[in-house]
Amino acid sequence: MENRTWKATTAGVLNIVAGIVSLFAGIDLIVGIGIVTKLTGSLMNIPGFMEVFFLVGIYVILAGIILGIIAIVGGVFALKRKKWGLVLAGSICAFLHLFTWFLGIPAIIFAIMGKSEFE
Repeated sequence: MENRTWKATTAGVLNIVAGIVSLFAGIDLIVGIGIVTKLTGSLMNIPGFMEVFFLVGIYVILAGIILGIIAIVGGVFALKRKKWGLVLAGSICAFLHLFTWFLGIPAIIFAIMGKSEFE
């Protein structure tokens, strides 16, 4: 195993930050759906609107929360220099989230560059 460098640490920090942003975005959407539901009673009378609105909202929320959790776990393992595959998966999840793709790109690059540091 190679000496510790900044590459894996940077990938880990980027993953953790992206994961936290993803989690907060998911929580924010839960609150937003509740507010929109209360404020827009007229839209809710359109047939099928409620079902589509909630299905899309639930999908986006769950996707954001799941991507965020995987990114955080990957970031923690990057800081520990263990399970490179999980670190790469966390970096990819950071990239896949709408709000954190710009953190995911360098996280993927640094995870790949630092692969030799992992057990």
